Amino acid sequence: MSGPDDTAAGPGILLVLDGWGQAPAADDNALALARTPVLDDLVTRFPHTLADASGEAVGLTAGTVGNSEIGHMVIGAGRPVPYDSLLVQQAIAAGTLRTHPRLGSVLDATAAAGRALHLIGLCSDGQIHAHIAHLAELLAAAADHGMDRVFIHAITDGRDVADGTARTFLAQVGEIADHAGTGRLATVIGRGYALDKAGNLDLTEQAVALVADGRGAAAGSVQQALAASGRGDEWVPASVLTAAGEVAVADGDAVLWFNFRSDRIQQFADGLVEHLTATGRSTRMLSLAQYDTRAAIPPLVERSDASGGLAGELSAAGVRSVRIAEAEKFEHVTYYVNGRDATARSVEEHVRITGDGKPDYIARPQMNLDRVTAAVIEAAGRPDAELVVANLANIDVVGHTGDLAATVAACEATDAAVGRILRAARTGRRWVLAVGDHGNAEQMTKEAADGTARPYGGHTTNPVPLVIVPRAWGAPAPALPAAATLADVAPTVLHLLGRKPGSAMTGRTLL
Repeated sequence: MSGPDDTAAGPGILLVLDGWGQAPAADDNALALARTPVLDDLVTRFPHTLADASGEAVGLTAGTVGNSEIGHMVIGAGRPVPYDSLLVQQAIAAGTLRTHPRLGSVLDATAAAGRALHLIGLCSDGQIHAHIAHLAELLAAAADHGMDRVFIHAITDGRDVADGTARTFLAQVGEIADHAGTGRLATVIGRGYALDKAGNLDLTEQAVALVADGRGAAAGSVQQALAASGRGDEWVPASVLTAAGEVAVADGDAVLWFNFRSDRIQQFADGLVEHLTATGRSTRMLSLAQYDTRAAIPPLVERSDASGGLAGELSAAGVRSVRIAEAEKFEHVTYYVNGRDATARSVEEHVRITGDGKPDYIARPQMNLDRVTAAVIEAAGRPDAELVVANLANIDVVGHTGDLAATVAACEATDAAVGRILRAARTGRRWVLAVGDHGNAEQMTKEAADGTARPYGGHTTNPVPLVIVPRAWGAPAPALPAAATLADVAPTVLHLLGRKPGSAMTGRTLL
């Protein structure tokens, strides 16, 4: 029987189901194809709504798909936060990126010394980590400053855009360079190597050696480089498209990273800086946006302030929270929910779940979900942990493979895990707020230029479910508003904890 205080404010669980988007049932909707009795019950039995998680609602350009970084940041901030990609677009539109004095100074000095400029970044229009249009603006700036030795070190995608599209994007790189009048494609490597962020340094070292020293397979063409991958665009091996000695980074060269998102490029950036330093090469280094690297890399676009959110309010009130996620999403429930703040707060506990060996998401779509679930249940059983914040990564991480069957299995594993967590929450009289951070698995194909449907592992602009399970399951619960955004999550969590929203929050409590 429920106690008299079960409907009052109390301890709870903020559960982020990464990649949990909403779309009509279809042959490529892994969530609809999966057997998910728990998630189905959630959205029929408990107060629920759909929340905008993309575009202007979270601080992105209109029509831009959401992503985990901005999703968790807005969940934590309680307000839309102008994202780095939006700030870059605004700088391009205003003409201030091409004329940035820091960029001009580096280009002038490099050109005067007769040295080369190296541009490194993801070449696609996925708008999650980079956008190929930003490369065009940087090449135009290089041309304006008389740079005639410009090498483009392309990272192929296959995750934020449909697999098999790298050839099209690399052809665009060539067209962009021709239009700018400077720049040529020098090396190619897949994002599986270049954008690892799980500490697999053997992968990162291959990208570092390729760019720094021109060490990679000699490829006579882009087609030859892409054909060498047996696992799609994501895993194109390190390939050199011109003379290795010519494209290597030399002393006095300039390096410009054109990813706007930090988390997946920073391991590569740190590795390159440290390798160049260790081998006695001094370079002028810039990044398009601000990176969280060990080495200080001056950015062309500063980031927005995301402070004053959930973490600050919990800390000020002395409310203890436990943050739990697999390695792939650990920074999202800590650093990003905390407003891109790495400061360790005394009222926070961070639990990073790791597995044994390198992950194979298709072979093991359950990943380390059992360990994550066990950690959530353990934390939820502690009276001192007033709030548990956890990320269940499977739907998104496996969805990025583009493998429909594996993603269906990931959805089913997530459903079972949510069931276990809900039972623990009911026993401990905790409320649960379950929400997606962006869409993914509800759309697993995308139409190619030729009209065919190709496997798609990228994000979507679909809304995400938001469900509140009260402390007493049988107690009357108010309906939630028909419309919401991720900015409403932090105010609602604070309401459920019996706290007021922070003064910096523009989101509203949904209760």
